Amino acid sequence: MIGPVVDVEWVREHKDRVVLADVRWYLDGRSGREAYEEGHLPGAVFVDLDRWLARHASPAEGRHPLPEPEVFAEGMAAAGIGDEDTVIGYDDAGGVVAARLVWMLRVTGHDAALLDGGLSAYRGDLVSGPTARTPAVFTARPWPGDRLADIDAAAGGSAVVLDARDRPRFRGETEPVDPRAGHIPGARNLPCRENLDEKGRFLPVPELRERFGAVGVREGSDVVSYCGSGVTACHNLLAMEHAGLGVGRLYPGSWSQYSATGRPAATGD
Repeated sequence: MIGPVVDVEWVREHKDRVVLADVRWYLDGRSGREAYEEGHLPGAVFVDLDRWLARHASPAEGRHPLPEPEVFAEGMAAAGIGDEDTVIGYDDAGGVVAARLVWMLRVTGHDAALLDGGLSAYRGDLVSGPTARTPAVFTARPWPGDRLADIDAAAGGSAVVLDARDRPRFRGETEPVDPRAGHIPGARNLPCRENLDEKGRFLPVPELRERFGAVGVREGSDVVSYCGSGVTACHNLLAMEHAGLGVGRLYPGSWSQYSATGRPAATGD
């Protein structure tokens, strides 16, 4: 299996053997599909996060619960992504959204990676309109239990629990979408966007290891990653793997599920 992050040069060298997947999505309600159709990397297909990478939102499960494996498989097949394809996901936010697709593919045994730097790393003309690929065969596989954490595991205190949200949301200074402000007591803040440099590319591995080490993550640590709804939390998991620190577990319900319960919330650093 390829590593979780590749650069533009790697994609150019393997262009005939990869499928580019555009996974743009915006918390403010803008249309990722419209952004894709206005201009995307040549040959890239669009993967709709809300349709194929999540189930319908609910207070009981959060804003982006994992979809049924059959739904995920249907979406991949319709996009022309097959069982044997290598998928390179990107967005226009340093991969913090596309990480959800890449993580889902990797944990089910498929070759997939983030394009380092995303859309902005590409030098060349973008293509407008949709890209059509021949529908493929993509086999539904169950989500592996050892790569997931539920609300009890996230709140239990035995794992290193990482919150990928920006610092003001972690501290409880603001909460634009979820029922309550704050964070899971005992969680450590590791904003996923701080995994990136000013160009939106991953920090060098030694710096990533230092970042994770500062919040208690070592090789072999039991790590649970969450965010607002289980999307950008995947970026921390991929960054952790990229840094050689293991794979960790995703808490899909994340703060959107936790904050809808009566469990205690913490604020501040």
